[in-house]
Amino acid sequence: MKKLIYAADDEKDLRDVMEGFLLNAGFEVKTFPTGDELYEEFRKKEPDLVILDIMMPGTDGLTICKKIREISNVPVIILTAKEGEVDYIRGFMLGGDDYLIKPFSPALLVVRINALLRRAEMSNGVKDNNDKSVIEFGDLKFSDAEHTICCNGKDLGFSMTEFSLLKCLLQDAGTACSRDKLLDEVWGIDSEDIESRVTDETVRRIRHKLKDAKSRVKIKAVWGYGYKLEDGDHE
Repeated sequence: MKKLIYAADDEKDLRDVMEGFLLNAGFEVKTFPTGDELYEEFRKKEPDLVILDIMMPGTDGLTICKKIREISNVPVIILTAKEGEVDYIRGFMLGGDDYLIKPFSPALLVVRINALLRRAEMSNGVKDNNDKSVIEFGDLKFSDAEHTICCNGKDLGFSMTEFSLLKCLLQDAGTACSRDKLLDEVWGIDSEDIESRVTDETVRRIRHKLKDAKSRVKIKAVWGYGYKLEDGDHE
């Protein structure tokens, strides 16, 4: 069955280009000139992936992303202007899974979409036989079968990207995990195709949720290399 993609952008030419490339890539596509129209359709039928421009008439794309994340973990790609770095960071804080800066290559968009969809399928039950189904570290408990990461028994409600990244760190708990490995295993594409800031901002979002949950587990930066998990009780 073809994967269904919703894309919202107020530039008709860009909508037409995206639709053409995605149709040629084998996807089913619906485009919208506003985020409000996309969200209205989303409530009727959930797609497999959403593409959202930030600046649109009506409700802005970041607010639509937040509304979607309140009801679904569907992958979301944020589109932003080159000068809109603050907006891109906000997009990740609100639950975006990836971003592209305009102007971008439609072929790269297809690569990013395929990577996110592969990761979504893995998160929804396609398991690696080398993965542990349950991992406990500090006050965190990871369950692959239930697709949860809990702190003291409470599900932290991670998005798909957050779940996948913290899963990688938990599998290597206590040792450093490189940014390149995270980019490859979490986003499924070579590090040359995606900026390392994607990893950094996702880590920032996870840290915020761990802090809110009063978890003693910390994500420590390993300068010039990547990240590792530490149990605060053993520092």
